[in-house]
Amino acid sequence: MNDKTVITIGRQFGSGGHEIGVKLAERMGVKCYDKELLELAAKNSGLAEEIFTRQDEKPSSSLLYSLVMDTYSFGYSDSYGEMPINQRVFLAQFEAIKKLAQQESCVIVGRCADYALEGNINATSVFISSPMESRIKRIMERCNIDEKKAEALINKTDKKRASYYDYYSDKKWGLAKSYQLCLDSDAVGIDGAIDLIISFVEMKEKNLNK
Repeated sequence: MNDKTVITIGRQFGSGGHEIGVKLAERMGVKCYDKELLELAAKNSGLAEEIFTRQDEKPSSSLLYSLVMDTYSFGYSDSYGEMPINQRVFLAQFEAIKKLAQQESCVIVGRCADYALEGNINATSVFISSPMESRIKRIMERCNIDEKKAEALINKTDKKRASYYDYYSDKKWGLAKSYQLCLDSDAVGIDGAIDLIISFVEMKEKNLNK
């Protein structure tokens, strides 16, 4: 892999996506950014980290967002301070992700990272899924809750992630065409998913270097 390889991971709740991200980063010898991205974005933006935690992967309901993004894309940063806080948080994360990709190889979990890096040839987007039964079992064990509560938490979290992704990106959360590689962690296992991701990235980079 090259020195600017970035792998972004979208994931269904309970699919093992975070675990895959952490172990993948360890295998690559790089950092994995998940909640850590909130601290980094807060530091770069000057906003309190608590604000990022409260707004983490929550969709905006503001109709001004498209206008704000148009302004931002043309480089008019004066409007940044006038944005609603959730949009300031999103753009701070957006900028932090792009900056990371310019500086180092890494793995980034969630937070529309694939959208932020769209067009970056060194970035590979991955989506991790697994059957509901497996996810329920994993969340029951992780959170020490019963089956009914686990299923409700999974549905609530997936809905939140989908709303956030669909709102801020021009793609659809969990839809195969939104990503370069989609994996069922139940079918191949955590280690198998890591092996497949690494093989995919190596083949992709080899093809790009032809």
